[in-house]
Amino acid sequence: GNILDDYLRTDGVWILTRNKQFYKTNNEKECAEKCEAERNFNCRAFLFTRKKLQCLTLAENAKMTVMFNSTEAVLYEKKIYLLQCKRGIGKDYRGMEAKTRRGIPCQKWAEKTPHNPNYTPEKHPNAGLEENYCRNPDGDESGPWCYTTDPGTRFDYCNIPDCEGQCMQCNGEDYHGGVSRTESGLECQRWDAQEPHMHGFTSKHFPEKDLKMNYCRNPDGELRPWCFTTSPTKRWEYCNIPSCPTRPQVSGLGSRCLSGKGEDYRGRIAITESGNACQHWNTQFPHRHGWIPDRYPCKGLEENYCRNPDGEKRPWCYTISSRVRWEYCAIPHCDGAEPGIAGMSNVPVQVPLSEECYRGKGQSYRGTTSITASGKKCQAWNSMFPHRHEKTPDRFPNADLRDNYCRNPDGDNSPWCFTTDPSVTWEYCNLKRCDDHTQE
Repeated sequence: GNILDDYLRTDGVWILTRNKQFYKTNNEKECAEKCEAERNFNCRAFLFTRKKLQCLTLAENAKMTVMFNSTEAVLYEKKIYLLQCKRGIGKDYRGMEAKTRRGIPCQKWAEKTPHNPNYTPEKHPNAGLEENYCRNPDGDESGPWCYTTDPGTRFDYCNIPDCEGQCMQCNGEDYHGGVSRTESGLECQRWDAQEPHMHGFTSKHFPEKDLKMNYCRNPDGELRPWCFTTSPTKRWEYCNIPSCPTRPQVSGLGSRCLSGKGEDYRGRIAITESGNACQHWNTQFPHRHGWIPDRYPCKGLEENYCRNPDGEKRPWCYTISSRVRWEYCAIPHCDGAEPGIAGMSNVPVQVPLSEECYRGKGQSYRGTTSITASGKKCQAWNSMFPHRHEKTPDRFPNADLRDNYCRNPDGDNSPWCFTTDPSVTWEYCNLKRCDDHTQE
């Protein structure tokens, strides 16, 4: 296969790194070959700049160092160094677990105390004996191990999960495995419990999400399965569940027209309703975002086509205009109707005044505005991404917390919503108070 198949690609980013080597190459494939042949260090990733045709092989990846914007660069990370599980006996395991199954820190492979090792980086240069990470240089049937920092215990095995049988497809929305610990080792809280953390994710309200026992699940379209933890100081955390080696066959026959919210739309419209061209999903310029195609393999994030990966009202995209972050797209309905956008139909759209403004504090507002005062998109009330909260439809049944419409469930000064911007939890909405002399 293609040498690049072993790498995870992210466009428009750069990572800080101490160990690197510069090369001149014509394309990414040649740069990957330089990474494979690197002898100055273990090459975990490489950066390629198309304009300068510059190739940088790197000892670090995004798990180990800081990442920031760079419009010219493409980052390729070796998948084997991102994988945190073992295949078979784990001879090719290259994760960063560095303690034994009993929790004792590992001794560095290059050091001679407290134990004089038989297996060293010099003797076994291809075994990945870096730092004090668990490895299996001798093909031990019991899996990866390390020399320990306990003078009384020469070596012990590490607790590395198996990739087989505990893997997830896509982003783990359909994961039904039995993992019940978070990636840092915390035990998960049962879904039917409200202590130590209160939440709205119950099997009653999400019957199709298999929220049983305290198993890791992904009921809200997160990056991967997670759970509430039993630690009072840590509300929730992701679980360490690897992706399955083979991706599911995604049908190329996705809908070419709009049905429902258009989550299965796979057409090639790449322009917004106001005429702005769409930004490519695998770039981070002019708008930085988290919808990276490699991270969401089943969302159809190809090229710059309009998509609905997050359960919005209809397909949308980021735009190439730095002034407009995102907009909805004009997708024809499957029933032959025109795209539902004001101004595209000859029939005037009658919007009741009560939908355009709010009275009092806006607790009775039932309009469909879903934009904040600063122009940010609202997060859906039944979603916990990017912000976890307790303002859920089941907790406030009379507040009409539908979709991501602005509402005032808690008697605030005016209608508001949580935002889809990870750095801004909530904002008031872009709504005016009604003129008191206007009839409802």
